[in-house]
Amino acid sequence: MSKNTINDAASCMDDYDPNSLSPDDAVTRITSSLQAVSGFEKIAIRSALERILASDVYSSINVPGHTNSAMDGYAVRSSDLPIEATHDLRLIGTSWAGKPFTQPTAKGECVRIMTGAAMPPGTDTVVMQEHVEIDGDMIRIDDRNRKGQNVRQAGEDIGKGACVLKTGKRLRPADIGLLASLGIGEALVKRRLRVAFFSTGDELRSIGEPLETGMIYDSNRYTLHAMLTRLGVEIIDMGVIRDDRDSLIDAFTQASSDADVVITSGGVSVGDADYVKETLEKLGEINFWKVAMKPGRPLAFGRLQDAVFFGLPGNPVSVMATFYLFVQPALRRLMGEAPRPYLNLKVPATNKLKKRPGRTEYQRAVLSVDSNGEHSVSTTGAQGSGILRSMSEANCFIVLPMESMGAEPGDLVEVIPFEAFV
Repeated sequence: MSKNTINDAASCMDDYDPNSLSPDDAVTRITSSLQAVSGFEKIAIRSALERILASDVYSSINVPGHTNSAMDGYAVRSSDLPIEATHDLRLIGTSWAGKPFTQPTAKGECVRIMTGAAMPPGTDTVVMQEHVEIDGDMIRIDDRNRKGQNVRQAGEDIGKGACVLKTGKRLRPADIGLLASLGIGEALVKRRLRVAFFSTGDELRSIGEPLETGMIYDSNRYTLHAMLTRLGVEIIDMGVIRDDRDSLIDAFTQASSDADVVITSGGVSVGDADYVKETLEKLGEINFWKVAMKPGRPLAFGRLQDAVFFGLPGNPVSVMATFYLFVQPALRRLMGEAPRPYLNLKVPATNKLKKRPGRTEYQRAVLSVDSNGEHSVSTTGAQGSGILRSMSEANCFIVLPMESMGAEPGDLVEVIPFEAFV
């Protein structure tokens, strides 16, 4: 055995590894090698929530469809507005939402009008009811009013022929309502991305099974299932695959034939029984397998036949961190979703943050707001990659750059709220 084998091989405990990519470089490598999947379907808008639009949507109507009142009041001709003092007008009818007043309005006349009701012919201004004195069928207005006030023009919100939603848009509740407001009942969306995943390790047991010495429950599959569910992909859960070369070969072969993306957790480190990287080299190709980050250095990315592959670390926090920072953006790209940057904040730390230069750290933390509206952030405590409770208690990552040596209380630090990931 050579001296270099013992002294120079970087481990997950080292802060610097020249063979590791920076997180930014890893993201660039991943995104530059991916294209959105082909295939789409037309579905009812009630079923389209969180789906990705496959084509631009154009409006076939004006919104609003007619010039209407923005509030309850009186529709008048602007030529009847007094320049000074007051002016009396005769009330000739009422325009209701859905039941317009269609008689022409002559000089000196006005129409009672409700919010959303079409403007009567000849009128162009609405005087709010609070600014009117009523005396039988006559009203009195003063000089505080201006031409065109309190009126919404036809097509003011959306003009006929306008593009209202772009290809790649993830449909949110407001988008579904917008489509309905245009009379659109179906949407053309990208087909669902198929994602297969499994855990590796002889020590893993499923919920309900007894735990023998050295065994642990497999939490990673449940965490991955939850994160994938929120993305709206088609999920293929392949269970736990033992640390056996033949079993891994069979699992990889099946997964790559069934799915667009294959995700594993565990088995990408440098242990004698970590066979994922070895198997991937035989069946596919590896783009990279180490990122200069903590937690989550042993991250593998490559291809298995036509499927994209991600080999995540085995520790629970590392699984979540690498999924949010690398896998999720990749899946969004494959789904055809338009790129969206994560929300980053600069917030003062409340406690001392320890770190050595050499890799980017993502520390679990709680972002708080005090009674004065001032933000601050503090870690959840111990930052071990096996402490899944730290992710449950946290609502953000504190991001400490590769060259950082930590932070003192009061220092501004970069924060990514977990809400940015959903």
